[in-house]
Amino acid sequence: MRQFLLVLVLAFAAPSFAQTCGGGPLDHDQKRLLGGNENPCSQYGGKVILVVNTASHCGYTPQFEGIEKLYKSYKDKGFVVLGFPSGDFHQEESTDESIAKFCSANYGVSFPMYSKTAVTGTDANILYKGLKTATGHQPTWNFNKYVIGRDGKVLAYFPSDVEPQNPKITQIIEAELAKPAPVSLRPASTQ
Repeated sequence: MRQFLLVLVLAFAAPSFAQTCGGGPLDHDQKRLLGGNENPCSQYGGKVILVVNTASHCGYTPQFEGIEKLYKSYKDKGFVVLGFPSGDFHQEESTDESIAKFCSANYGVSFPMYSKTAVTGTDANILYKGLKTATGHQPTWNFNKYVIGRDGKVLAYFPSDVEPQNPKITQIIEAELAKPAPVSLRPASTQ
């Protein structure tokens, strides 16, 4: 009975992802590639997340294939990839529509993609400013990767030349997926 009560107390004391994420790099609305806004914190809370800045015409563009494989391998276990196309390095299509068409036709991208955005400097979107603050690294080229844990904390940064299926990345993802998802605290019913 005592162990049961301890587990019960710990479960209700654990912060929900939304509380942990509150004000963090993911807790800001982002425009989806083909319309609509969403808040990655509330949309993907409790998942292990790989954030990647992408480009359609880069020497690293073939990494889309490995990123898609990674996504398909782990998506049913609580993993998601969030792609952020960027023209910061002058290798991206000019419109969201052309980016979506390129990604779908050439790589069958099915993971969530967001609208073209700045990922470096003072013009960087708020997510990438938060990732830089958390890791000390902003993208130095296309296909930089950030791993975010189930609790919303940034766990690792990897530069462009680290392939998406590199064991350094997959080991972090697998270790984080082995952890239980944060307990969601629901308000008590007022009926």
